[in-house]
Amino acid sequence: MSNHTVFTTFILLGLTEDPQLQILIFMFLLITYVLSVIGNLTIILLTLVDTHLKTAMYFLLQNFAFLELSFTSACISRFLYSISTGDKTINYNACMSQLFLVYLFAVAEFFLLAVMSYDRYVAILKPLHYMTIMNPKTCKILIFGCWMTTLLTLLPPLSLVLELEFCDSVIDHFYCDINPLLQISCTDTWLIEQMVIGCSVVVFIMTLVCVVLSYIYIIRTILRLPSAQQRKKAFSTCSSHIIVVSIAYGSCIFVYIKPSAKDEMAINKGVTILNTSVSPMLNPFIYTLRNKLVKQAFSDFMKRIILPSKH
Repeated sequence: MSNHTVFTTFILLGLTEDPQLQILIFMFLLITYVLSVIGNLTIILLTLVDTHLKTAMYFLLQNFAFLELSFTSACISRFLYSISTGDKTINYNACMSQLFLVYLFAVAEFFLLAVMSYDRYVAILKPLHYMTIMNPKTCKILIFGCWMTTLLTLLPPLSLVLELEFCDSVIDHFYCDINPLLQISCTDTWLIEQMVIGCSVVVFIMTLVCVVLSYIYIIRTILRLPSAQQRKKAFSTCSSHIIVVSIAYGSCIFVYIKPSAKDEMAINKGVTILNTSVSPMLNPFIYTLRNKLVKQAFSDFMKRIILPSKH
């Protein structure tokens, strides 16, 4: 029989105990979260209603916006509630659910970014066959593959997390993340740690190789185009995705690949805040501001709302 206490609730420490700083953090996160929701819902809505946004690129962008919206909601909405009410407790089931959802949406994003890179590869290298290769059926299969691969990657380590016993109920984070949970476990976590590292490396390296190889071929093809105008147009179709990929992989490298001692947890939490709130807010604007079709679709949509009688 185990002598360890069975914890049914955990306490999320958050980012700071300073009341004034908490107000600033709350306002910052509330603004970024609202903008993220508005931005990603706008992209989802536009790709659903506008006939010009029915290609594979925009179908994948629609799914990416859904993942971004879900990811930031899984992380930030609970933290906003905690700051506003002062209630830092979270029950065991809610904590495990949050852990699963955060990693489900985050890992699926990486696979989807790889698929989006392949989409740009086909668009640049095989433009005449683009509509045939990236047809609706293929896109749905690729999206389904992203979700299934994500589930197969996550279920083994997360099923072991459910078997853990805990020596403490205080989680040094603002949401239920795997590393803080392992730190308060009484159970031997070596196997889980190795599985988490292995799965992280496989997902990260596999998707990064796909992205890098796609863009090596893309850049090589673009540089061979005869006119500067053609090269500029080709680069513009990929620039938004390159920026988003750089943000996603850059923040992931900092938080998860770099060894983090306990005294560096504050820095990692700060970077995680940016990754879970700022990135989902920026990505819709990156795609919108750098894409003429999306800007035109947004303009037409607003005109139909403001001047419905003329449409």
